[in-house]
Amino acid sequence: MSRRCELTGTNRQIGHKVSHSNIKTKRSFEPNLVNVTLTSDALGRSYKMRVTAAALRSVDHTGGLDAFLLKASEEKLSDRAAKIRRELKKKLSESAAA
Repeated sequence: MSRRCELTGTNRQIGHKVSHSNIKTKRSFEPNLVNVTLTSDALGRSYKMRVTAAALRSVDHTGGLDAFLLKASEEKLSDRAAKIRRELKKKLSESAAA
């Protein structure tokens, strides 16, 4: 399983560990991923996702999963999250037309 956030696309970064004698050694900075269950109000379903703690705060700040997905660009989302976004847009357009 890749170390990548499903909502923001954040993945690991590469850098140097620098010793006291200034010797640089390659290291990686892993994102703080957590397994969470997020609920979509419009779709009436829950989704298990692997997201960063920062993305989880962003979801809370924007007003839930639905609002976050509608605001996010499709390129940053994972395939699963993009599919949920498309379902959400379809559902909202159907309810607006009716």
